[in-house]
Amino acid sequence: MNVPTVAELFANGKSPEVLFWVGCAGSFDQRAQKITKAFVTILDKVGINYAILGKEEMCTGDPVRRAGNEFMFQMMAYQNIQVLNNYGIKKIVTACPHCFNTLKNEYPELGGTYEVIHHTTLLQQLIDEGKIKLKEGGVFKGKKITYHDSCYLGRSNGIYEAPRKVLEALDAELVEMKRCKSNGLCCGAGGAQMFKEEEKGTTRVNIDRSNEAIGTGANIIAAACPFCNTMMTDGVKLAEKEESVEVLDVAELIAKSME
Repeated sequence: MNVPTVAELFANGKSPEVLFWVGCAGSFDQRAQKITKAFVTILDKVGINYAILGKEEMCTGDPVRRAGNEFMFQMMAYQNIQVLNNYGIKKIVTACPHCFNTLKNEYPELGGTYEVIHHTTLLQQLIDEGKIKLKEGGVFKGKKITYHDSCYLGRSNGIYEAPRKVLEALDAELVEMKRCKSNGLCCGAGGAQMFKEEEKGTTRVNIDRSNEAIGTGANIIAAACPFCNTMMTDGVKLAEKEESVEVLDVAELIAKSME
């Protein structure tokens, strides 16, 4: 795939309309790389002038801050802000709610103020504007999809409708879990829990959540966060439902359904 970097555009005296912030998961995690590819495919098809930072992108510092290492967070944040401000970046889109929340709500106090949007919001805008055209009948016709709310997208930033509107554009039936929207249950990876040892308890949070999703009778669990995707996939594997239930990012669903 030919993905432009900001440095390349800058060398030619150009700048991107929107910066795609890939994030650690989207760059290094094999599963999340597929989400990155799907999203880039959509951006290419729609003809958006975008670029990535590539090797100049560091982790936003979300996990270290949640784990309590404020010093490390500020070091990472200042480095990122310096790079972004040097390039004069105004608008950022990211497929990770953790990056989204940190860039949008925590960078301004350190001198990094940008228009930050989550990829589900951008996808909804593109569908509304008629820029994303979906196949008639679609790949997911007659399928049941349940959407899992990511904590950092939902409760932290109040984004509940955009991902659902995107899913409604598909020819599928949207079924809700009992605990959804502002009442949704965490997948178990937020707050740097993804990277630490388990604490004492009887059930893993992700197993509880995955069983709830499987219980809706959905064939597809839609997620909008790479961490949620990992946790829900693990839960589906543990329930031995891999044959009948697929965990996919909203961007992957759209990429597969586009004309």
